[in-house]
Amino acid sequence: MPMIETINLTKKYGDLVALNNLNLSIDQGSCFGYIGPNGAGKTTTIKILATLLKPTWGEARIDGKVIGYQNPQIRPLIGYVPDFMGAYEDMVVSEYLEFFAACYNLHGKQRERVVGDVLNLTDLNYKANTEVTGLSRGMKQRLSIARVLLHDPKVLLLDEPASGLDPRARIEIRELLKELRRMGKTILISSHILHELSELCDTIGIIEQGELVFSGTVNEIMARAKIGQVVHIIVDSRVQEAAKLLAAVNGIISVDITQDNSVDQIEVTIDPASGLVISELPNRLIAQGFRLSSMHQEKVNLETAFMRLTKGLVS
Repeated sequence: MPMIETINLTKKYGDLVALNNLNLSIDQGSCFGYIGPNGAGKTTTIKILATLLKPTWGEARIDGKVIGYQNPQIRPLIGYVPDFMGAYEDMVVSEYLEFFAACYNLHGKQRERVVGDVLNLTDLNYKANTEVTGLSRGMKQRLSIARVLLHDPKVLLLDEPASGLDPRARIEIRELLKELRRMGKTILISSHILHELSELCDTIGIIEQGELVFSGTVNEIMARAKIGQVVHIIVDSRVQEAAKLLAAVNGIISVDITQDNSVDQIEVTIDPASGLVISELPNRLIAQGFRLSSMHQEKVNLETAFMRLTKGLVS
C-alpha cells in the first residue's frame, strides 16, 4: 500500500482548475520530487495532503487514511513545511521548539529530550539561545524542519524548502533531507532546483497546468524525453574523419564537433533505446588508426528533460 496516494484529485476555484484528476502513488520511504512551473498546482497538492485544503472531488490518502474524513488520524503522521516560515520571532530557538512540542503533548523530560534531539539532527544546537528573528533564511528553514520533526512523523511535505537559500544553505538542507530519508521518512518535496532533486529523489513527478505530465525515476524521465547519452571524445588528429566514422554507427543520433578550451572535441549523442554500448566507440576509432586523448560521458540533465516535457503552461 502506498504511503501517499491521490485518485483523480481535483481542485477548482470557480472556473479555474488548479488540479485536474491528479493520480500520484508514493511508496513508504521514498523521496518524491515534485516539479513544475509556478502556478502548475504543486502547492495546492501539498496543502490538500497537509489537510489544509479540501479537494473539489477525488480522493487523497496518507497511510491508507482518507483526507477530509480521517484528518485527526492523519495530522500526527505528517510534517508540513511551507515555502515561507511563519514564526514567533521574539522567541529564542529552544523556546520556539518547546512551544510546539507542548502542542504535540510532549512534556517534562520527554519534551526536553525531543527538543535536544531535533536541535542536534538539524545542527541548530549552538543556536538554541538565539532569537528566531536573528537567524539567517537557511537557519530558519532548518528550524522549520526541526519543528515538524518533534512528533516524529512518517511523512514530510516540503514546499520549496531551498527557495531563496545561498549555495551553502542549500547543500546543508539537502544533506539533512538525505539523513531523514535514511531514517525511513517518506518525503514529498517541491523545488525549482532540479539538479539537486535528481541527487536526492528516487522518483520525480512533473506537473503542468494542474495535470501530471509524467511520474517515474530520473532514468525513465530521460527516456520519455528521448534524451540520449552524450559522450565527449578527443582524438589527437583527423577530427573531421573521426566524426564522420562515428556518424555512420547505428544507434548514434547526432555527432557534432565542439571546442573546449580551444581543443576540438567530438560530441556524440547515443539513442538510449538502441542498445549501443559506449565502449564500442573507442574500439571503432582505434581499429581505424585513431588515437584517443580522452573520452567522458556527460551527466544526464533533468533540467533538459523538464524543458522537453513541459510547455510552460499554468492553471
